[in-house]
Amino acid sequence: MTPSRALVLGTLALTTMLSPCGGEDDIKANHIGSYGITVYQTYGPNGQYTMEFDGDEELYVDLDKKETVWRIPEFGQLRSFDPQGGLREIAKAKNNLGLLTKQSNSTPATNDVPEVTVFPKYSVLLGQPNTLICFVDKIFPPVINITWLRNSKSVTEGVYETSFLTNSDYSFHKMAYLTFIPSDDDFYDCKVEHWGLDEPVLKHWEPEVPAPMSELPETVVCALGLSVGIVGIVVGTVFIIQGLRSGGTSRHPGPL
Repeated sequence: MTPSRALVLGTLALTTMLSPCGGEDDIKANHIGSYGITVYQTYGPNGQYTMEFDGDEELYVDLDKKETVWRIPEFGQLRSFDPQGGLREIAKAKNNLGLLTKQSNSTPATNDVPEVTVFPKYSVLLGQPNTLICFVDKIFPPVINITWLRNSKSVTEGVYETSFLTNSDYSFHKMAYLTFIPSDDDFYDCKVEHWGLDEPVLKHWEPEVPAPMSELPETVVCALGLSVGIVGIVVGTVFIIQGLRSGGTSRHPGPL
């Protein structure tokens, strides 16, 4: 992907809140809610309004459908969120972006090199359904393509990815998921395209099927055991024969 225009990030509004936990020791819970994460950029153009809880995406506002989408359904059952609030924040970010673009003389954003890791969600058992996770970190700017390949062919079914989630250094991370059934005949690649990369990155993954244990050690142990048993029988037999012979020769006839 080659940028066709200057790309400048809009406003990134991030507010964190620590929730106190009652008690005599005045302990604070380590739960963090991030509210009003708003990003708008000229590429597209597009924007994103999300909320996070403990580093996971809680909800996002679908800018096309103008509705709230809950990533954690339980939260949506407890409370509601008016998508118009997110749309207003996007409009503000878009306006601020125009001002910042003029002030910076349309200076493009610096492209960082993302880091890619692929791992299964559960322990891998052949034939048992599982989920592959492609974790892409250190993303900046937040424009990226993530696709899945099975046996070098594109996969579009059973795939899902999160919105951009924030890091403490104002870069982003994103996770892509692929549901699959592990087989020793299949291998997978997570393909990542980003302006910080000279060429797409393919992060490879395939099931690690343990090699069958060789039967040679067991055969050797059995052979040794059998040999020791045979030797024991022979030695025992020799001792018994010698005992019988020595007992017979020691018997002398007594006087009549």
